[in-house]
Amino acid sequence: MSAPAVPAADPSLPARSGAPVGLTETQVAAVDAPSSLAVCTQWLEGPEGARTGRTRLLLGGIHCAACAGVIEGALLRVDGVRLAEVNGAAERAVVEWDPARTRVSTLIEAVRAAGYGAFPDTGAEAVALARRESRRAIWRLFVAAFCMMQVMMYATPAYVAEPGDISVDMVQLLRWASWVLSVPVVLFAAGPFFQGAWRALRERRIGMDVPVSLGIAVTFVASSAATFGGLQAASVFGREVYFDSLTMFVSFLLAARLLESRARARAAQSLDAVMRRLPDAVERLLADGRVERVPAAELVLGDVIRVHAGQAFAADGEVLDGRTQVDEAMLTGESRPVERGPGDAVSAGCLNLGSPVTLRVTQLGAQTRFQRIVALVERALTERPSFLVSVDRIAGPFLWAVLALALGAYVVWLQIEPARAIEVAVAVLIVTCPCALSLGAPVAWLAAAGNLARRGVLLQRLDALEALTRVRHVVFDKTGTLTEDRLALALAQPLSQPDRLDATRVRAIADALAARSRHPLARALSASADAHASAGLPALADLIEQAGAGLQARVDGRTWRLGSAAWCGADEAGVERPAVWLAMQGEGDAHGPGERWQPLVRFEFDETLRADAAAAVASLQAAGLRTLLLSGDQPAPVARMAAKLGLGGHRARCTPQDKLDAVAVLQAQGEAVAMVGDGINDAPVLARADVSIAMGSAAALAQARADVIVLSDRIGDLVVLHDTAVRTVRIVRQNLAWALLYNLVSVPLALVGWLPPWLAGLGMALSSLLVVLNGLRLARDRVRSTPAHPLPAQEAGAVREAALEQPAVMTATSGA
Repeated sequence: MSAPAVPAADPSLPARSGAPVGLTETQVAAVDAPSSLAVCTQWLEGPEGARTGRTRLLLGGIHCAACAGVIEGALLRVDGVRLAEVNGAAERAVVEWDPARTRVSTLIEAVRAAGYGAFPDTGAEAVALARRESRRAIWRLFVAAFCMMQVMMYATPAYVAEPGDISVDMVQLLRWASWVLSVPVVLFAAGPFFQGAWRALRERRIGMDVPVSLGIAVTFVASSAATFGGLQAASVFGREVYFDSLTMFVSFLLAARLLESRARARAAQSLDAVMRRLPDAVERLLADGRVERVPAAELVLGDVIRVHAGQAFAADGEVLDGRTQVDEAMLTGESRPVERGPGDAVSAGCLNLGSPVTLRVTQLGAQTRFQRIVALVERALTERPSFLVSVDRIAGPFLWAVLALALGAYVVWLQIEPARAIEVAVAVLIVTCPCALSLGAPVAWLAAAGNLARRGVLLQRLDALEALTRVRHVVFDKTGTLTEDRLALALAQPLSQPDRLDATRVRAIADALAARSRHPLARALSASADAHASAGLPALADLIEQAGAGLQARVDGRTWRLGSAAWCGADEAGVERPAVWLAMQGEGDAHGPGERWQPLVRFEFDETLRADAAAAVASLQAAGLRTLLLSGDQPAPVARMAAKLGLGGHRARCTPQDKLDAVAVLQAQGEAVAMVGDGINDAPVLARADVSIAMGSAAALAQARADVIVLSDRIGDLVVLHDTAVRTVRIVRQNLAWALLYNLVSVPLALVGWLPPWLAGLGMALSSLLVVLNGLRLARDRVRSTPAHPLPAQEAGAVREAALEQPAVMTATSGA
């Protein structure tokens, strides 16, 4: 089976004549090429075989929350677009579209026609776009800052000179010089503000660039009128010039936006890096011994490829030749490399840290674990939690109020002191821009999601972080959640002592029989045999295995059995744990009616508790959370597990409906509940819980219903998840409180004329920067690494960093 084919463009779509908006014919062909779509597009199967494309787009020119709404509106107006989700903080969009009605190039053109940049979301293009935008931003800041310094030099004499010290002609000359230097600031450096305002007004929206642009334009026009009219001329704009204030707050705003864009890039970096792991090309080994280099998108199942040290695996596969260490942190959150050799499975996106290996491709595309993780990351990068949607709704009316307030201040000051009316109105426009209100929360959410992703905890719903802070009950499933999916030997109980055989020899015979069976209990017994391996395993003769009963073989001239109580002639009354018995043939014919067996040892097994489960439960309880165990297992093992972990309560023999009812009862009491499960039978209760958490080894249905997936399978990461949620919501509230306090203090100061425009611009810039940096505190935590390494720590780290720094995915979208 090969990778899913990319649907060809519908020939009935309108032909393109000439260069379309924003793209040349060559760029259109590159963007719509199947090899390019394979990198940034996932194909979803619909009814009757119809397919829908789900494409990731990288956006440019986004500066505020209103920009995201403008882009969404432009995409949704394209015929064939079914869904468009834009996250301004991450500068990403996910678009679902019908390949029979539109193309990716048409989506890009629609965004560009709205005045923004748009590119297929590939690693190479992302790096190039970031470099281009950073270069342009630095040039604008340089022009604004250089002109500001010169204008301040020309404005200084007017501030320090006594009346009569400077002639009228000299004052007028200084104003003209300031005007000349302010023109490039307004026309070039402040261009993004005017472009953003125009885009918003054209879409009949009001964005944060509108009051900023209005303030810049009014200040420049008023100052120009005073300059051209001369010192004695009176006008509706007054006689004062504000070129120094104008150039200063443009410089401050550009500096703040440059820092904000880099901070937002850092916030999305951890999530973004997860999607950059696949190599752009791989070495495929042909049957005749030749080696060819092909794009990863051209691989098919069964291909044999070679992966060198420092490269990422392009597909899921089985190692055929070579041994190496693999970094699986993307899948498990575990920073320690793991050994992989012939016969072992490796996953797409993981890094080869040791030496070259050859593997056979077993899974491609959407069937790989990597692609499932990418889908989760896409959702995290584009989803806007309901909390943030509410903030965006507030921002629109708030901006209208700002404009009305500035107009009212201008009218009032015309009656009080006409010369200062423009200055006060501009200060009100600038200082009240709600950038801090709209930036602080999304950056904090992205930083938190990125930090969790580094630990192997992926959020499917960002709202889960806010909901987690309201949770008071954590409900656990037992098997596969608190325990691992394997059994361990808990007790070897001697029942009798045969003649001429010591306990070591008896155990060796049991181990020899267990090694020949694939039954879970036999495998658990065999896995515990390391301590007895030195005695050597005896040879078995006449081995038979009875399905549902056990094994029988001859050793040392006697017949032995390992299996169930009935098979070994034992009494299982009072045995509450899974068990197998070892029995030796007694008197009578082993194949006749007089058959009798002497049970020698009973091996009892118990579930293997996850190593960090007890500490994690204790930490959750210390955080004020109540814990409850709901299991379909028998009462005795459930009670033992609850006692061992110190759980607050437990219930056994629970059906899926019983679990659902138990959670519903807690919710009816007004309690928020988090459910942690892993099985298909947990899917209904996961869907019902306020926050649902599935383990990485969980069934696909359980993961589909979960808000959070713990890829690492570590219960301890639930503590990190809860702590991160509490910190995230706390920081978001701090940012909103700061934005509110800032406006409550600064607006009255601007209205009474105590806040000049340049200081208003500085205050707005610093306020926005403050909330962004506060949100980035969530990204500073690092995953704890384990010191022991199959590779030397420095060598493994160097290989990992070198691999991650290489541009990952990409194809022919250059210039798009």
